[in-house]
Amino acid sequence: MPVSDLAHPELGSYQSSVTMPGDFGAFWTSTLAQARSAGGSMTMVKADTALKVLETYDVTFPGFGGHPVKGWLILPVARQGRLPLVIQYIGYGGGRGHPHEQLHWAASGYAYFRMDTRGQGGEWSPGSTPDPEGSDASFPGFMTRGVLDRNSYYYRRLLTDCVRAVDALIDLPFIDPGRIAVCGDSQGGGMSIAAAGLDARISAAMPDVPFLCDFPRAVRVALREPYTEIAGYLAQQRDRKAQVFETLAYFDCVNFARQAKAPALFSVGLMDETCPPSTVYAAFNAYAGEKSIVDYEFNNHEGGQGCQEREQMKWLGKLFQMD
Repeated sequence: MPVSDLAHPELGSYQSSVTMPGDFGAFWTSTLAQARSAGGSMTMVKADTALKVLETYDVTFPGFGGHPVKGWLILPVARQGRLPLVIQYIGYGGGRGHPHEQLHWAASGYAYFRMDTRGQGGEWSPGSTPDPEGSDASFPGFMTRGVLDRNSYYYRRLLTDCVRAVDALIDLPFIDPGRIAVCGDSQGGGMSIAAAGLDARISAAMPDVPFLCDFPRAVRVALREPYTEIAGYLAQQRDRKAQVFETLAYFDCVNFARQAKAPALFSVGLMDETCPPSTVYAAFNAYAGEKSIVDYEFNNHEGGQGCQEREQMKWLGKLFQMD
């Protein structure tokens, strides 16, 4: 496949044109405060699986608006003391899947939580969390749902859920509150950047081929959906461009990266047609904390997959002193 975006050395110096709204911090502080004031409580029900050395709990916690959000919490059966926690957010269209999937974190001695994605989970991995809020006219998909108003935009709810998951888990007696990591690929990678930018309790972030980065460029250069949903919407809503990009600035991971302090390990596919490498580097170059990135020169949006998981386990194990 051809390289369709910027390449090195331009990637290393690329800076996004997205600007941070003056009330960005106030907007998110208010949003999270409203979500917390909505109340609700977490429940944990032990799941019936065939796993022998790991135990799984079906968790429900209050997200944006107090709406119930699901997730799988997977723990080593043989454990002592408090465990570091890894929270994984899910890629676009997917849900939390089945509890026996993605076990390498729990098998390595971590508490592992895979958060469901509200309203998604019908495309490639099943989900079970509805999104009870509606939308104005939108292009098929999630990218333009409520996009004319920052308060009604779909990602306001979803990114709030990310922080509320931390709220729900951090005080559990077997969780070490000083060792909380977030990860995810594509949409989940963007969510991990956003969570790290919103929540100082997060002590490590591992975004893979992250989505939701550098909207002004991504919408114009991405060759595949989901960014093309926004371009398709604007092809019909011709007079809404300024309004749409004004909203998107509040959800652009370049802006979250600018205020994220936790150490981060990024990855990027240099032939990625879905999340063009320049958009990933836009977030990486803006990231305020200690950071490193792994390039997969000949990979599209699949990125490093198992190779990157190995890099993450080595990196986080060292950071969290798991040896």
